[in-house]
Amino acid sequence: FRWKIGYCPKGQYGGRIVIPSFNDSGDINYYIARSYVDHKWKYKNPPVSKNVIFNELSIDWDEPLILVEGIFDAIVAGNNAIPILGSTLRDNTKLFQAIVLNDTPVYLAFDEDAKTKTGQIIKNLLKYDIEVFKIETSNIEDVGSITKGEFISRMVNAHPVVFDDYFLIDELRRVI
Repeated sequence: FRWKIGYCPKGQYGGRIVIPSFNDSGDINYYIARSYVDHKWKYKNPPVSKNVIFNELSIDWDEPLILVEGIFDAIVAGNNAIPILGSTLRDNTKLFQAIVLNDTPVYLAFDEDAKTKTGQIIKNLLKYDIEVFKIETSNIEDVGSITKGEFISRMVNAHPVVFDDYFLIDELRRVI
């Protein structure tokens, strides 16, 4: 109910689950359409820019945000979770700018295969003095594949990222 999930049994989006996104005025600004049958393409999304804050209408900027890659990850992550619709978040996007403007603490929960891109996001957020926590996602396929309880446990155990410590450790791993 919270995500307003629907599905299309036939037509252009037939065989797809559809999850809409609403801007802060309550107008639809994007949607995800994911196949639940054997389509060639898993996703069929609108031919518009992804530079949106997915479900901005539901976001409380005074509470920590949880950033994840996809919509099903966000559903598992719960309230105040935003899918970035990929694995990059540049500093010129609406979402990044809103985080900085509101000085909102951020929990990051990206898949292990996006480690380099996660590092760049962390670096950019820390550059703007945003408080960042990294949620451990090793040993799981992706956030959307675990239970809400498991996600909460991982979130509770997330540690703040300190710029020097994070990038020094990362650099040492590359050298070793």
